[in-house]
Amino acid sequence: MRRWAGRWIIAALAAVVVAAAGAWALWPSSPSVTAAEVTIDVLDGPAGDQRVRIDATFFTPPDGGRAPAVLLAHGFGGTKASVRDEAERLAAAGYAVLTWSARGFGRTTGQIALNSPEYEVKDTRQLVDWLAARPEVRLDAKGDPRVGIAGASYGGAIALMTAAHDPRVDAIVPQITWHDLATALFPDATGQGPEHGVFKRMWAGIFFGRAGAPQRPGPPMPPMPPAVPLTAEQAACGRFLPEICDLYRKVAETGKATPEAVELLRRSSPVSVPGMIRVPTLLLQGQSDSLFPLDHADANAKAIAATGAPVQVAWFDGGHDGGHGEIDWIHERTLSWFGHFLARDGGSGVPGSAFTVTRDGGRDPGSRQPVLLHATAGDYPGLAGSARTTLPLSGPEQRVAAPPGGAPAAVSSIPGFGGPGAGGAAELIGAAADVPGQSASFETRPLTRAVQVTGSPAVTVRVSGTDAPGREVTLFARLQDVAADARAPVLPKGLVAPVRLTVPEGGGEVTFRLPAIDHRFAPGHRLRVSIGTTDLGYAMPDAAAVHTIALPPGGGALTLPGVPLEAPAQGPVWWTWALPPVALAVAALIALTGRRRRTAGEDAPDEDVPLRISGLTKSYRDGEPVVADLSFTVRRGQVLGLLGPNGAGKTTTLRMLMGLITPDAGEIRIFGRKVTPGAPALSRIGCFVEGPGFLPHLTGRANLELYWRATGRPAADARMAEALEIAGLGGALDRAVRTYSQGMRQRLAIAQAMLGLPDLLVLDEPTNGLDPPQIREMRRVLIRYAEQGRTVIVSSHLLAEVEQTCDHVVVMHRGRLVTAGPVSELLESAARPNGSARRLEDVFLTLIGDNA
Repeated sequence: MRRWAGRWIIAALAAVVVAAAGAWALWPSSPSVTAAEVTIDVLDGPAGDQRVRIDATFFTPPDGGRAPAVLLAHGFGGTKASVRDEAERLAAAGYAVLTWSARGFGRTTGQIALNSPEYEVKDTRQLVDWLAARPEVRLDAKGDPRVGIAGASYGGAIALMTAAHDPRVDAIVPQITWHDLATALFPDATGQGPEHGVFKRMWAGIFFGRAGAPQRPGPPMPPMPPAVPLTAEQAACGRFLPEICDLYRKVAETGKATPEAVELLRRSSPVSVPGMIRVPTLLLQGQSDSLFPLDHADANAKAIAATGAPVQVAWFDGGHDGGHGEIDWIHERTLSWFGHFLARDGGSGVPGSAFTVTRDGGRDPGSRQPVLLHATAGDYPGLAGSARTTLPLSGPEQRVAAPPGGAPAAVSSIPGFGGPGAGGAAELIGAAADVPGQSASFETRPLTRAVQVTGSPAVTVRVSGTDAPGREVTLFARLQDVAADARAPVLPKGLVAPVRLTVPEGGGEVTFRLPAIDHRFAPGHRLRVSIGTTDLGYAMPDAAAVHTIALPPGGGALTLPGVPLEAPAQGPVWWTWALPPVALAVAALIALTGRRRRTAGEDAPDEDVPLRISGLTKSYRDGEPVVADLSFTVRRGQVLGLLGPNGAGKTTTLRMLMGLITPDAGEIRIFGRKVTPGAPALSRIGCFVEGPGFLPHLTGRANLELYWRATGRPAADARMAEALEIAGLGGALDRAVRTYSQGMRQRLAIAQAMLGLPDLLVLDEPTNGLDPPQIREMRRVLIRYAEQGRTVIVSSHLLAEVEQTCDHVVVMHRGRLVTAGPVSELLESAARPNGSARRLEDVFLTLIGDNA
């Protein structure tokens, strides 16, 4: 009966699998979009007589017919190729998409005018004309296409500016862009305007560097008249208009905004067109952005909402300084917005929430990938928030020094080192890096409960006692998160508030509007306001000075804005619900098919042989072998190197060793016990395979403690002190893992593998991200570890390091064993004819070549 029942169950499962596979195979695939390379001639300039040839690509949806159109713009320094992936996704969703290289970029002619209404905006309006003449584009009226514009940074600004000057634009989705380019490059935390702002020297330098860089090669443009030789001015200014280059030189030399510079920058900014942007607008602004912080989206939102147009604001995890980027989420929000206002898909009401904020939700317990939560509100409250908390500050009067030329400088962010999905400078730095003697600090008491700050905090301090009354003073305010232990304070998103002011002889008070953030300050933490004299990204006075900074008479206070947001419930992922019934089904299947019990002889312990692999085989679904009939033995006290080129099957072997995947044939025994998923023998292994995975919002120490608690073993067995000594992370061990570099994550992962000092330690590429001194120390650790009677297996590409660390090697190629044995014997057998020794690298390459 058991055999028949088992067979019926297996047959039913097989039928389900075959049916699903058939449906998948027969399901019609989506036709691909069509892309056509086009050249569009336009006329721009103040007089409308400057001819520009625009290099563009036109994507049409697979279904044909007339479709709503989208102009998709690129960022500064990019080209139309920068947005090709998103263009194809939009076209596949049913839109006719036009991408183009802006004036002065890529193979488009002309010079860069910073999205000026006389130049780039005129160009974009003529692209709308071009779309209106296309048979693939849906029209609202003759010459009026149904069109939206999307783009990030430079591309976001052209979306806003074109919507202001062309009433045919129906909806826009600008990302990480500016409201006032003058205040972006000359920010002032007191709100007095760019004339009193501090010059973002590094960001401005990056702009001019990118504008002078050579463009990527590509197919030739249509024939053009012979090129006119560049003048000296043109050579010095790259592809910028000469008047822009002249203004940049002046402000770069003085570090101060001139009236002419402010006028030019504002002419290319939404601030110059109040009441003219009247289209539905979805503003997507990055939280990690020292170039265009959240206050630019706030100003744009207020200006557009004043016209009565629908506006939504989202603060996502990204920006010019890095972060996740949320590419897929942004695509879905863009599709939803355009679906309602362009495709007019019939949905009721404006899609999405008026205000959305992305927050860290830890890691998915199954995939170990970061989880981002989107908290929402029905109304956008602005940077002042809809609720406020006031916390008293304390601290004595303090003198701070401004060094000559502003060096050495404090580091808040590193312009140009970020980018969506890149991790970002804010994460690379992590901790607030004030320079001793250059900053005054004032703190709150430890928090008795968590405080969530959403918006722009404010603080007032008194500046006096300068060594030269009446001299201009440049200061930078930072709001830092100070933990209860000795960890370095954290500067949320690496943002800083600058101000340039003239201090009267008797001193005066200054109120800083600190950068807008969304940050949770945990119970027991303190909030610290740091007022410093330097910051790496900004221009600073050449003359040295000493200032006195204090709280106002009667004490100071920190005002914190908040917004009651609805955060989605973070329940278990779908597979956690499906896992119990699946497990029960598998258990029933095993019971009904009468699985053969193990005998004592099959699982006899063998303490002298930590690992024995016999006939191990694993193939891909197409039958291609990954590991083929692999056999070798590892003895106690050995440090064994598992070597082989990419695709040799090393990682697959290690995953089978850990019970993560099941071999097709053969077996693995650990100390005589056969390895199966969840086998008790696996508790004697410490492993690190395929990169580290940690909860980013927890500290390194907390991650190790949580991991050990999950094993269910006594805390005393963890041997935590030895593992932490191995990690060598010092004070960083008590910082959030999201602030770690790759090398720090690698060392923490190795320490985690060594928790409990396992009898068999398995490390996959343990030296990735480590510098030479750390690699040398790792070598000593592994050798000492084996000398204590334990066993180490190391998979590595660094053959010189394996030669110095390992006493035995196993060499694999295309899933098969090439050779195995002591390193010394392998080198002796391959000695040169004159008797001199060969390096392991030479032997390895010879073996692989012979077995190719």
